[in-house]
Amino acid sequence: MPRKKVFEGSVDYLQILDENGGVDKSLEPRLTNEELDRIYRLMVTVRQYDRKCMSVQRQGRLFTYLPVEGQEATQVGTAYVLGKQDLAFTMYRSHGVFLARGVPLKYMFLMSMGTFQGGQRPEDIEDVHLEFTIGSQLSQCVGAAWAAKILKKDGVAVAYIGDGGTSEGEFHESLNLAGVSKAPAIFICENNLYAISVPRKIQTASQTIAQKALAYGIAGIQVDGNDLLAVYAAMKEAVERARKGEGATLIECLTYRFGPHSTSDDPSKYRTKQEEEEWRKKDPVPRLQKYMQSRGVWNEEYEQQVLAEAKGEVDKAFEEAEASVHAEPEDIFKNVFAEMPETLKEQMEYLKKVEEEKKNLRQA
Repeated sequence: MPRKKVFEGSVDYLQILDENGGVDKSLEPRLTNEELDRIYRLMVTVRQYDRKCMSVQRQGRLFTYLPVEGQEATQVGTAYVLGKQDLAFTMYRSHGVFLARGVPLKYMFLMSMGTFQGGQRPEDIEDVHLEFTIGSQLSQCVGAAWAAKILKKDGVAVAYIGDGGTSEGEFHESLNLAGVSKAPAIFICENNLYAISVPRKIQTASQTIAQKALAYGIAGIQVDGNDLLAVYAAMKEAVERARKGEGATLIECLTYRFGPHSTSDDPSKYRTKQEEEEWRKKDPVPRLQKYMQSRGVWNEEYEQQVLAEAKGEVDKAFEEAEASVHAEPEDIFKNVFAEMPETLKEQMEYLKKVEEEKKNLRQA
């Protein structure tokens, strides 16, 4: 018998707003001026938060930080589509998602300070706390989405992962289960081209990450992740599909982090200045400015006002967060068990004894 083709597939690439602010009117999503204003303010605020964190971390007032500058459109554009009934499963770089989902700036600073308070979300925010274990949020997302389907709830579950995270087994297991169960799950891959220092081209031989969706029987699309309109449109379509029971979607957002992977990283070791400069031309913030200007929403006076308000909110939140931190060494034993085991009590008492001995030595 001759060979025959049993599968053939492709994935679309979506760009609506080009680098110069030109828009494809046939694809332009319906966003009001008020919605554009809200989205833009979120993007500017998270960028100011990001720069504040980088600055105070260098002063020793914050622990290791993972910056997001350059990826604001991907995060805000997707999170903005979600409703209160939906759940977001985030990672360590999801600052734009946190802000768009209503997490107060003070809590965001407390998270970055590594405090217990930073893990306490306001009661009206049900999103799962960020994951540092790469890939874990994906399986949690599928479980929550499948549960929503079984319980006939209207909510969708969304997980965020970097391009490096797609090399984890949990990425493939989660997409497979989402496909089999037709769970209302959405996977956002923020492809910033590097898994710390490892370029995407030596992580996978696939031409795109989006095409991996085809193997698991779910929808997949690649978008210009620095194009707010494309990100918003792709996410809106994915959410609508999920709510109608049409299953999961993988959205690959092509973007770029302008800063290091973290404050302990030196990107000059693995990427060139020329590459960084080329991506700066694709900055999502000025690109959105140009579009808003064409609609009569943005001008220089508006920009100065938004920037001043964002800086003021960020500075105030940091001051409040820093003033509220009063950590003691024994706090590491607390807030883990409802009732502390005897072994931990013994260790805590031993630590107190050592601290007291040190104090006495210093005073001697």
